[in-house]
Formats: sequence, structure tokens, C-alpha cells
Amino acid sequence: MMEASGQAAASAFEPIRPRLLRVAYRMLGSVADAEDVVQEAFIRWLKAERDEVREPEGFLIRTVTRLCLDVLKSARHRRETYIGPWLPEPVVEAEADMLDDDVTLPLLLALERLSPLERAAFLLHDVFGVGFAEIGETIGKDPAACRQLASRARTNVRAARPRFPIAEERSLAIAEAFFDASRSGDMSALRALLAADVVVVSDGGGKRPAATQPILGLEAVMALHAGLAQMFADKGSSIVRYGIINGLPGFISEESDGWQTTALLIEEGQIKGIYIVRNPDKLGHLTVN
Repeated sequence: MMEASGQAAASAFEPIRPRLLRVAYRMLGSVADAEDVVQEAFIRWLKAERDEVREPEGFLIRTVTRLCLDVLKSARHRRETYIGPWLPEPVVEAEADMLDDDVTLPLLLALERLSPLERAAFLLHDVFGVGFAEIGETIGKDPAACRQLASRARTNVRAARPRFPIAEERSLAIAEAFFDASRSGDMSALRALLAADVVVVSDGGGKRPAATQPILGLEAVMALHAGLAQMFADKGSSIVRYGIINGLPGFISEESDGWQTTALLIEEGQIKGIYIVRNPDKLGHLTVN
């Protein structure tokens, strides 16, 4: 009887799992933490009085959101002591469970600047279409307060929404051109690809070499790549594959000290942001076909 009950619980849970992963990843910016939260939600689902739950999806989204808010309390401290810039764990296009909306890497970074409650209200309402009454039940606020939280969050993240959509094929061609120019040392071709206000953000987490501050502006980024080009010539750098990383075109590459991901923010045909994840703790979930 218990086994049949567990099977019924799993059958109800599994179709909802992808949506729960999307909620958790966008709240936490960590694939591993998102998977842990969703697994904990399943354990709670097994223990719940399921016959009394009218809307399993709503119940589970509330459970996942509350668990994420608990995780964020300790995550705040970890981020404050993190070595160098922090970037979300890269999610590539093949991981379809994570990627069915327009939550791109710049938006994930903007969400980091919000309070946990603002983040929850914004994501649940604006991204996942949950009503303010249900959000209020989830985070312990009345609907009017949830509306205000989402409004403040919306104002703060508005600039991070994609403003100049670019066809995927074109964006990946720019990513390929960037890889070729940066690895070959063709500084003229590289300069033509970059916007005047380009920024490079690299996340090594203290585990692998990476800039400890963002590199701002065309000349600073060109100087960085002039130095890197010599390193690539000496030690090698090869493409693993191109693809969409956290909603942006980019690539996985194999460097002399391991894999890294590079995601490119492209506006009006030029690269405005270069986001590089080198921290091995954030790359272990990647698979290459």
C-alpha cells in the first residue's frame, strides 16, 4: 500500500518537476542548489496529506519558493565572502528544463541585487504567472505588499530585459567570430566585434585564475585580450561547442587548466558583455554531446 502511495506521489510530481527546477534555479542561480531544493520538495510531497491538496502544482511551487528563501539566507553570506565576481552557474540550451522563458544572464544578475522577497514576488508573478494572492500565501505577505515587492523589483530589473533581440543563428556566428579572433590574436577583428562600453566579468571563485574585478571599456578589454592571446598561443584553447548559455550566445571551451563557459551579451550587432565562468564547482553539471 505504501509503495503504491509513493508511486502515485511520484506520478503527480514528475510532470511538475521541470517547472519547479525553473523556479528554484532562477531564485538561487545554482543548478545544484535548485536540484537539492526540488528533491526536498518531493520528500515533503511524499509526507503531505495529498488528498487534501486541491492544486498540487501550486502547493509545490509554494514549497519550493519557501525552501529557496531559506537557502538564500545562507547564500547571502556565501556571496559576501566569494572571491571575485559571482556569476550564476551556466545553463546551456540542452538543459531544456531550465530554459523556456526570457530570463537571461543579465536578468539573473539583476535579480541578485533584489531582496529575497522581491525576487520571489517578481519571478512568481512576472515570469511564472502566479497571482498575488497565492504569492502572499507563499511568502507570508498580503497581496498588496506582494504587488509592491514585484513593482519595485520590476523597476530595478527593467534595464536587464533584452532590448534588441537578435536571431540565434546570427548571434552564434558572432560568438564564433569572437572565439576565433580572441584565440588567434587578431586584434583588429576583435576590436570590430566589441562595443565601446564592453565589460568582461569572469568568475573563478578563487579556484582558478580570473580577474577579481570586472574589466570595463574597450581599451581595457583589448589590453586584456592582447595578453590572453599570447597565453592561448603558448598553452592552447579549443572549442568544445557553441550554444545558448543562460539565454545568451556563447561557447564552452577547453583551456589548459580545464573547461570554461563564455556567454556574450550582444546589442545592435556588437558585444557589450562577456561573462566567463571558470569556477570548476559551477561546471561539473555540464555535459557535452
